[in-house]
Amino acid sequence: MDLSLERTVTVAQRLGIVFRMPLITVAGTNGKGSTCAMLESIARHAGYRTGLYQKPELVHFTERCRLNGEPVDEAALLPHFAAVEQARAEITLTQFEFTTLAIARLLSLAAVDVVILEVGLGGRYDSVNAFDADCAVITSIDLDHMEWLGPDRETIGLEKAQIMRPGRPAVISDPLPPASVLQHAQAIGADLWRVGRDFNHSGDRQQWNWAGRGRRYNGMAYPALRGANQLVNAAGAIAALEALRPRLPITAQAVRTGLALVELPGRFQIVPGQPALVLDVAHNPQAVAALALNLDAMGFFPRTHAVFGAMRDKDIAGLLPKIAPLVDAWHCCALPTARAAPPDELAVLVREASAARPEVTVQAHPGGPAAALRAALAAADPTDRIVVFGSFYTVGGVLQEGLPRLAAAHVG
Repeated sequence: MDLSLERTVTVAQRLGIVFRMPLITVAGTNGKGSTCAMLESIARHAGYRTGLYQKPELVHFTERCRLNGEPVDEAALLPHFAAVEQARAEITLTQFEFTTLAIARLLSLAAVDVVILEVGLGGRYDSVNAFDADCAVITSIDLDHMEWLGPDRETIGLEKAQIMRPGRPAVISDPLPPASVLQHAQAIGADLWRVGRDFNHSGDRQQWNWAGRGRRYNGMAYPALRGANQLVNAAGAIAALEALRPRLPITAQAVRTGLALVELPGRFQIVPGQPALVLDVAHNPQAVAALALNLDAMGFFPRTHAVFGAMRDKDIAGLLPKIAPLVDAWHCCALPTARAAPPDELAVLVREASAARPEVTVQAHPGGPAAALRAALAAADPTDRIVVFGSFYTVGGVLQEGLPRLAAAHVG
């Protein structure tokens, strides 16, 4: 990794990449993918043609680039990779820079009405920041990628705030944003949309409401993406589309339907079966705390089995205590990347986090997430639940052959 924007900007200029349609960029620590999916779904249900760049994929690379809700065909990407290769000439690009340029070129030339780009890491030096957004969205900010972005929320927030542009809307959906984000918005003269001031949301067990600058949506069904944290993301997505209303008018029905039908695998995704299966890519303390809260709200299960794999550079010791009280049996798995923490190493950290509960079992599985899931299923009763969480590689590893449909044979 080489944090710099100059290479991407230079090659983008050589390629002549220009977005003539409204462009939304989304940065943050948690909630980026969900916010992008909601923006895409609402826009599509308003009748607009959409382009989306999201990352990383769970299984197939083409998941990263979507046109009108569907992954692009592999063959459609090839001319754009070839164009980047020719345009870069003497410039060396990282894999992420190369990929971003190819997909950006495809989306800029596509027959779409709006493009949504998900920022990868940080904001200031992320390749997506080579393009001037008509609206920037910053979701919740937490401690992650600290070796690249800084030691605290203020420093990390300032890095992410760099996707804002002077005079253009900047939507902050984090309820407690770092002061650095707000100060940067003011310093550059961005049109700041702050939750709690420029827009807010409320609700009860049946429905929720959104209110913004002169517009309200009342009595909406909760978003199809489960979890209390998704209301924060939904509120930010609506605010972004309201900020772009002069160029991209959205109907109330599109908001309602788009949120009710949004889909995004691996975000507190509950797969019905016996036992119940939960898939979640939570891999930092804030996201795992949200996962634990959502698991707790599911109701009673006799036992919870966890399939867990994570990158070694994550705050594993910090995230495990958030969920350890809910897990009765752990299956730590290997992942197909050198960055991953070995399963034996994960098992040690899990035992430390579960020290107050000596009855908890911990196993290490060198065979990967699918093997760990099979072991969890073999040990589970039909009324139990299994949660697969951690890295995208962990969730992707159990989705390689499609969505698992569990049917436990074990009755204890």
